[in-house]
Amino acid sequence: MIVPGQKSEVAWGDGNWIFLDIGFSCESRSCGFAFGEETPKSITFANAISAVIDRVQTSERSTRLVVEAPLSVCFDRLGNPKGRRIERQDSGTRYWYVGAGCVVMTAALYLIRAIYGAGVRRDVLLYEGFHSFKKRANRSNHSQDVNDLRRIVQAPQTVQHRVFDENDLRSDHDDQIQSAFHVADIDCGIPAVLALGSFR
Repeated sequence: MIVPGQKSEVAWGDGNWIFLDIGFSCESRSCGFAFGEETPKSITFANAISAVIDRVQTSERSTRLVVEAPLSVCFDRLGNPKGRRIERQDSGTRYWYVGAGCVVMTAALYLIRAIYGAGVRRDVLLYEGFHSFKKRANRSNHSQDVNDLRRIVQAPQTVQHRVFDENDLRSDHDDQIQSAFHVADIDCGIPAVLALGSFR
């Protein structure tokens, strides 16, 4: 079963974490992947799906899966798409419904569907990684993104590393936050978000 990871549960502990900087390319190694303290590697989307399923199927306990993609979405009180609070920072906006956010959210949907289809026996605690406000030189470094996400788990509440829960994602009290996969009749709840950036 896939369940939303909680803010209170973010701790390195036994290191049973999977980190996936997901991409959606037909040819290039567009994903960064690491399990626990492994050295991150760049792999294709298809190989990333296989690697995640292999890890969660062979694990003897629940696995914590961090996916760098929007795993929850926000709508205003009228039902229009709206940015989540973390998607506005000093250097601009990276809304879930615009550009690259839509692409990686689609990739994450196929990943989640594949995990369900594999009949995984142990719980998978799902977390969102949010690492969108990067300096230009680091924008395509999937291995570095994986390392950065791992550092959040190891030190979750610093100036540049933060963990957000559902309430933290709202800008206004009537914002409607829901699973990004609700539209496909998959509801993984609202995972906590592991984020890097200059937060207001």
